[in-house]
Order: sequence, then C-alpha cells, then structure tokens
Amino acid sequence: MSRVLIRNVSVLIVPEQGECRVDEAQDIYVQDDRIVAIMPTSITLDGGAPGAGEPAAEVVDGSGLLAVPGLVNSHTHSPMVMMRGGAEDLAIEDWFNRRIWPMEVNLTPERVRVGARLACAEMLLAGVTTFVDHYFHADQIAAAAIESGIRADLAPTFFSSAGEDAIDAAFETTRDLSSRHPRITASLGPHATYTVTDEDLRRTADLARAEGRRIHLHAAETDDQTQASLDKHGVTPIQVLERTGVLEAGALIAHGCGIRAEDLPILERYADRTTVACCPKVYLKLAMGEVTPIKALRSAGVDVGVGTDGAAVHNTLDVWEAIRMVALTQKQREHDAEWMTLSDTLRLATRGSAAAAGLENQIGVLEPGRQADIALVDLSAPHNQPVHDPRAALVYSVRASDVVTVLVAGQVVVRDRQLTTMDLPEVLVDAKALAHTLVDLSTGGAVQHYAP
Repeated sequence: MSRVLIRNVSVLIVPEQGECRVDEAQDIYVQDDRIVAIMPTSITLDGGAPGAGEPAAEVVDGSGLLAVPGLVNSHTHSPMVMMRGGAEDLAIEDWFNRRIWPMEVNLTPERVRVGARLACAEMLLAGVTTFVDHYFHADQIAAAAIESGIRADLAPTFFSSAGEDAIDAAFETTRDLSSRHPRITASLGPHATYTVTDEDLRRTADLARAEGRRIHLHAAETDDQTQASLDKHGVTPIQVLERTGVLEAGALIAHGCGIRAEDLPILERYADRTTVACCPKVYLKLAMGEVTPIKALRSAGVDVGVGTDGAAVHNTLDVWEAIRMVALTQKQREHDAEWMTLSDTLRLATRGSAAAAGLENQIGVLEPGRQADIALVDLSAPHNQPVHDPRAALVYSVRASDVVTVLVAGQVVVRDRQLTTMDLPEVLVDAKALAHTLVDLSTGGAVQHYAP
C-alpha cells in the first residue's frame, strides 16, 4: 500500500454547476491510486491519512502551488509529433493529400513507438495525465503509455479501403489493449464517416454494443464535409452516425465543426453516451471556417472536451494552449464576451474532457474516491503575476512549463519538472534519429485520399 501526502497546497474545486473556486492551504491524501481525503492543512495529521496508522511514504510540499485535476487531451494522434512542422501553410485538402497521408506510408511499429514516447513525455511534463488517441499501431502507443505512467484511451484507426482483414485486425487490437494495463482503455476507431462505409460503421456499432465499447471517430469536421455528405448521400454525417447505430452504441466525435441545427435533436437523443472533442487551434490553422458549436452542444446536453489533435497540425500537445483557444474562439463564435466564462472553460477542460475519455466517474475533479491524477502548477512566474484570480491565470496565462509535479494513479511521474519514469534525453535522441524517415515523401503513394 502506497501513500502520498501533498502538503499545504491550493486546490481547484470544479463543481458540476456554478462557479469554480480555489481552496487555500489544503492537504491532499493519496492512498494507492486514489484520493482518500482533502483537508485543511491546519487540522490534518502529521504525515498520515485520516484514520491511517502509517505516515505517507512521500510528502510533496505544495506551498505556493495550485493543484488541478490532471489535464485530459480528449482527441489526439500522439505519434504524429514525429511530423511536427512537416506540413505547414496548407489548405486541409493539400495537408492530407500532399503531406500527411503520403507521410503515413512510412509508419512502422518502431517509428510509432518512438513518437508515442516523445508525445507521452511532452504531455506529462505539461500536466496532461490522460490522452485519448486515434492512430495506427496502437499496441506500440500502449507500450509507451505504460512505460511513461500516463493514462490513455486508444482507438486503433482503420479505413474501409484497407479491406476486411485490416478492419478485423483493428478490432482484435482493441480487444487486446483492453486487458493490457489498468491505465489503458480502448475504443473502436473507424477513421471518419467519409472514409468508412456505412456497412463498416454498422459492423463497428454492432461490435461496440456486443462488447460494451465506445467508438472514437471523426465526423462533421468541417461544414464543407457536411455539405458534401448532403450532396452525395442526402444526409449529414451526424445522420450517418445515427442510421448506422454509432450514436446508439456511444461515440466520441472529433471536431464536429460542421454540426448543423438539424443535427442537434439527434445528438440530444444520445447525449448520455455521446461526446465531442474540440481542438480549436487546428480549425484556425487550416482555415476551416467554423469551430465546434459548444454552446449548442451543451444546450443539447452533450459533453464537450478539449484536445489538441495531432502535432502535425497543432505543433504541440499543449492542452493549456487548447483550453485558452477554446475560450477565445467560443467568445468570437457567439459574439458574446460573457459566454465561455472562466468557470465554464475550466469545467469543460476537466469534467468535460474526462467524459470525452469515458472516465467521468474516475478523473476530472479532485475529490475523495477519484483517481489521484493531479498536476501541481506554479503561478509565480512573471507571465502569471499578479494573481488577482487564479482561475483566470489557469485559462489565459499558464504555460506548460509552469507544471512542477504530476501524479497519475497516485504515482509521481513528474517531480520538480523532471520525468521520473523515462530518460528524456534518450527519448529525444531516439526521436531525432528517426524523425526524417517519417516526413520522407520519396516512397510515393498514400494511405488514403482526402475527398469527402
């Protein structure tokens, strides 16, 4: 039995409704993988959890730090860090067809594992304790996640064009991942409504219902995609998800920028099992025209989480940056400076992102009984000072480098801004040695063609 005590720390409290707040001078008691108590420092016991006879094995000094729920990257393609900066200043069609899908011809298990290790390192150092991934060679991503100590939900990606055997292999990988480690969960990963046939989506939905799994896929990424679906098939991508049973089975929808008013009643019917991941930097960078309609989705009861998408377009896996851009782009979208308040943004980034990961009952808030996924943030740097409102600092000022200490499932994985689970110089050397092989376009071909 392991015990950790975080002593004399400020704690971000995120209620289901209403204003978030920060409680000062608190002690957080962790036993094994869970928070067992949060109590004012002035009344806690010397080094021991309430009711426990033994002192904590490790005492973390939280003086001057703010404890927040470990961040969740609710939609990403982690190994794409290896393509960082390799596809710039391109429209979405050229981004896919001239760069990314030709690059992905170069994917190998080793290259994916090396990229995933780098991604896990980047995220942990920034206070991201869970990531929701959608990519190829997901077994290699799982190995990197297990090694690093991060929590992950992994969806092995497939296209219909790859054939039935490849789809079967992706399904089998999902089953295998589910039993690998307590920190690893797995979802089914059809790529998108425009790259996977209705027949294969129905097959996926049937399997999801039979085995109690979620489906993670791209849908209605842009309004152009929605219009193309209407022109070709007479239905929106969201209507495709309903008629194929994907929404009934339960889905995490990446992006949803092309969700239309007529889709909202459909999504509302499945709001208890449907979530959407918003990755706003990507929408700006690719000039996609719209951002995720969060206000409408929340009015329909649909949870929304914050993600980065892959670093091949987002350039970082910095969820702090994504949180900030969610707040800014939503104010602009609604032409309302009073929408997307500090508390609503923090709730989206914590509770909403936990729901997007399918872990809303395990992570996302700091309270007894929850998994001990905790990030300690230092607000003393000039870019955060003076701190009139720590909530404002978290949304609009904090940088990834402000994260000092990180726990996942009660284990200290970052201590004093240093990884405890991986040799970072080795991770960087390996990534640098292989990165050029991923962006090489001389091989020819592509894994898919973008033509929604």
